[in-house]
Amino acid sequence: MLQVNNISFTYSSKEKTLENIHFTLQKGEHLCVMGESGCGKSTLLKIVYGLLDVDNGNLYWDKTQILGPKHYLVPGMDFFKYVAQDFDLMPFTSVSENIKKFLSRFYPEEAENRTQELLEVIEMTKLAGEKVKNLSGGQQQRVAIARALAKEPELLLLDEPFSQIDNFKKNSLRRRLFTYLKKKNIACIVATHDGNDTLSFADTMMVIRNCQIIAYDSPSNLYKYPKEKYVASLFDDVNELIINKQTLLLYPNQLKIIEAPSNLEGNVLNTYFKGEYWLIEVAYNNQSIFINHFENIEHKKTVNFKLKKDCLNQ
Repeated sequence: MLQVNNISFTYSSKEKTLENIHFTLQKGEHLCVMGESGCGKSTLLKIVYGLLDVDNGNLYWDKTQILGPKHYLVPGMDFFKYVAQDFDLMPFTSVSENIKKFLSRFYPEEAENRTQELLEVIEMTKLAGEKVKNLSGGQQQRVAIARALAKEPELLLLDEPFSQIDNFKKNSLRRRLFTYLKKKNIACIVATHDGNDTLSFADTMMVIRNCQIIAYDSPSNLYKYPKEKYVASLFDDVNELIINKQTLLLYPNQLKIIEAPSNLEGNVLNTYFKGEYWLIEVAYNNQSIFINHFENIEHKKTVNFKLKKDCLNQ
């Protein structure tokens, strides 16, 4: 189990980057860390891996204290793996050789089987012999993930792991990777901007803002019952409406445009095609709100809308 006990960190001569960060992570559990750029997500991963020394607090994996470069000539915990955004691959060797880098050469058959297994996870079996320098950024990102898994770490740390991967590959890779981690009981912390990384695959979600944790719960709870607009906005567009003196945070799919008269009405400002639906931007009470609708609506038209069932019970 990972224990992070009230840690704080400051880069030299700067304001605090992280302050009083406290959480635990069970073996095999997946945590997603979200927040805007510069909030400290990547810094937190580096601290957990042992690349930075904290100002205050401490960290443990079971009974082993995680210490930084002040204590180790070569920082980083042997039983963790960290995949940064720069990948750090060997460009002039093949995909397979990159994955095998940390596997024993005394057991070539076992190393080959392990490599083939991971090539399937990242969906790159056909590119096993291709030199890394010839790969796209997204393909290199997948190789870096596979290499980190070669020796089955107890904890995998991923910094924006799908940022360079094409959308048509991203969903498939997410499913394969996180299913594999659960199967092997490998704990994982993912730092990401993408709410899709969180909703489908994380057990717990942490939101960092202004150096501190402002939300920590299951993704479903944070999605359904956000305490503030910032948290809700990490998942989707969000509307902040005052209804019967109650301030509600509502996603576009929680509002419905209707034909019948309503005490909620506004004028259409813009419309955006989203595939299965249109996102309608409506001017209401001196603000823009967004509503999902099944068809396009002409600009400047007055529309009536209502809250969908149960929204008032948030």
